[in-house]
Amino acid sequence: MGYKISRREVVFALLGGCCFYLFTSLATDSRRTSLPLRFNDTHFPATTGGYLTSQPAPLDLGLSYSLPQTEIIAHAPGWTLFRDLYMSKGALVLLTNSSPSFPDIALMTSTGLPGNLTNDAERMPTERDMAFVTPQEARARWGGKLSRGERNRILTLEGTTLLYNDPPQFLNHYFHFVAELMFGTWALLFGAFDRTISPPSTIPAASFTPPLLSTNTPTITRAIFIHSDGSGWRDGPGFNGYAMRAVFPSATVETSIDWVDRINATKTEMGRAWHFPLALLVDRSAAFRNPMTGAHTQRTAAQAWMVMAKQGKIDLIGNWWASIRAALTRYAGGDSNESLDSELQMPDHVVITYINRQGTRRHLRGADNLALVSAIQDLVDRKNRQGKKWEFQDVHAERLSLDEQIRVTSRTTIMLGVHGNGLTHLVLMKPNRLSAVIEIFIPGGFARDYEWTSRSLGMSHYSVWNDTTFTYPHEPPDPAYPDGFHGPSIPLHAPTVIKLIEDHVAARENGPTRPNNSPVDDFYADDI
Repeated sequence: MGYKISRREVVFALLGGCCFYLFTSLATDSRRTSLPLRFNDTHFPATTGGYLTSQPAPLDLGLSYSLPQTEIIAHAPGWTLFRDLYMSKGALVLLTNSSPSFPDIALMTSTGLPGNLTNDAERMPTERDMAFVTPQEARARWGGKLSRGERNRILTLEGTTLLYNDPPQFLNHYFHFVAELMFGTWALLFGAFDRTISPPSTIPAASFTPPLLSTNTPTITRAIFIHSDGSGWRDGPGFNGYAMRAVFPSATVETSIDWVDRINATKTEMGRAWHFPLALLVDRSAAFRNPMTGAHTQRTAAQAWMVMAKQGKIDLIGNWWASIRAALTRYAGGDSNESLDSELQMPDHVVITYINRQGTRRHLRGADNLALVSAIQDLVDRKNRQGKKWEFQDVHAERLSLDEQIRVTSRTTIMLGVHGNGLTHLVLMKPNRLSAVIEIFIPGGFARDYEWTSRSLGMSHYSVWNDTTFTYPHEPPDPAYPDGFHGPSIPLHAPTVIKLIEDHVAARENGPTRPNNSPVDDFYADDI
């Protein structure tokens, strides 16, 4: 006759299982809250086998007596990387006993309203946007009586979350999405989690991981566009969605309606909160409150890039960006292989790509455009007769698929065109000693969009006003948009461009192997 289990034995077995589960939950919580990551620390997580040993493990806070307190891993105005961030009733909650150790909330977040010249006060954050809560207050608000079997009312969103608090004002623009939002995101994440490198003047080649093998940088689980609907973060040509899927293929996307769902879920008579083990909060208004963006560059990504470059966490010639560049190129079916080095190398051939905007609103005068195309082709033919390897690509983006545009521009050595969205493709260029961007403005016009982005990747940038050229540091102090800036009659003297290209190549062939125009030199001593 078989052994029969008694009711008493069943009860003891269940109690033992519950005790074991509770113990392991508390042990996991203890390990996570003891991680050596604090605001302004100079060290970052150690790695084992190429993977983060401090990557947050799955955690059920429902049975935790001790709630993990919020820590800041990295911060620049408008860019804040949190460990253990919370959200309840629409406010981001920092769980801490020491709120003064955190940056000013105005440099971390805002109300998310679109920016203009008159509503600075309306965009300043309040406790409805970000609040400091002590662990004791958190338990009073969301804690359950564990001794009675009640769970804490805190739900964890596992993995890494991108919290984009930017208004939809600029999200649906390829440049602002890729060359600002994505550019700054990767600068901060790579700088915070990848290998620590030497100061900018002495970066060894061995400090960098190969493209697509940046295993230290955490995988993005989701991106939440807090103030944008499904169409608000997508651009007309479709590059924003294209880039998001190519670079973060496993990430889910949530929008404002999903954020409202999450807010409503916390507005209960009991009280409830969401928990983000690892979250990057990005806020455009907060970035503009610092002079680096607000007065110098007008580029939000400059904050994240500069703080990491000044600490020697990213290099100045674009190796840190190689994983993103390679992911986009590979997604398009192009050659994603790169040779990463601490020096800019001489390319084996020169590819000149003209972003031809004659089919768009802002473009050159018709005759000047024809003269430019003819002059570049003559230059390339002459160089090839001299035994060199030169190539000319006359690109009408509207006639090419997204894949074709990326494959064409990823081969580029020198890119030129009228100021416009197509120049954003410069982020796909593999920097070398001859890499350059030539931007054509109506005389008197100037903007820093592509100028700052080019230099931050180790490339030269030149501006052209008809028959006049200039480059850093001899540039206008401020952006300017005179009459005709967006018009169809921008003048250009083609021989001036040809001379600029030849002079640039001649100077760089025997010139320095490292960039001498990096934006980090502009404000290296500034406190950002």
